[in-house]
Amino acid sequence: MFEDFYGFNRTPFSRDIPTDQLYQSHRIEETLGRLEYAAERQQFIVVTGDCGTGKTTTIRRFKDTLDNSKFKVMYLADSKLTPRHFYKGLLEQLGCEAKFYRGDAKRQLHKEIELMKGIHKLQPVVIVDEAHLLDREMLEEVRFLLNFKMDAQSPMALVLVGQNELWERLKLQSYAAIRQRIDVICRLPHLDRAEVGDYVKRHLEYAGADHDIFSENAIDEIFKFSGGAARMVNKVCTHCLLYGAQNKRRIIDDHMVKLVIQGELV
Repeated sequence: MFEDFYGFNRTPFSRDIPTDQLYQSHRIEETLGRLEYAAERQQFIVVTGDCGTGKTTTIRRFKDTLDNSKFKVMYLADSKLTPRHFYKGLLEQLGCEAKFYRGDAKRQLHKEIELMKGIHKLQPVVIVDEAHLLDREMLEEVRFLLNFKMDAQSPMALVLVGQNELWERLKLQSYAAIRQRIDVICRLPHLDRAEVGDYVKRHLEYAGADHDIFSENAIDEIFKFSGGAARMVNKVCTHCLLYGAQNKRRIIDDHMVKLVIQGELV
């Protein structure tokens, strides 16, 4: 609807934008660099951030940048993940039917990874999303999983991705044994005002806009409402574009943003 009015050839703030077309802040670029470092060296990395700060989007970008001839990426996102389902999920992604008992499935996974590394020369990268929802048993299993060949090497690169409460839990003394195994830690912050402006501009350029649509004062209001959370920036911008198209407004100013926020988003 608003795409035609503004002359877009793509939708600017949708969830399915190709990862190579997304805006990347300095912190996201830094995080991607650390993720690639951890993948190359088969390390244990934890990525945390508030809701809407782009954790899963960053992981999508990371996955898309990895060389498929060098890495095998396995992804799990399950709030009720248990050790048995963890091994089952990974083995299924390797094309195997998991053995029933946890210990057997764990040994089976180690064997499949050894074969994958030895025969196919692929390095496994395991990504566990929504990791702040994992219970203590599952987090302890992560520690046991990384005990390999008398602790001489890691069987895989392991990426835990979750909200900030994940790191708050890991800082507790009861999780010290797990925390000490973490090689790299990344925290994704909210975008600042300048980054929100660049974010909006980048996504409008992706859509095919040939001029600014949001005024600088409008960006101020978008930043204040969103708090710099990319997900909320997407939401308010989409609502504003709909409102602007319906009211035949080529430029969206701060007054319009306030109207949309008060009328549709609060």
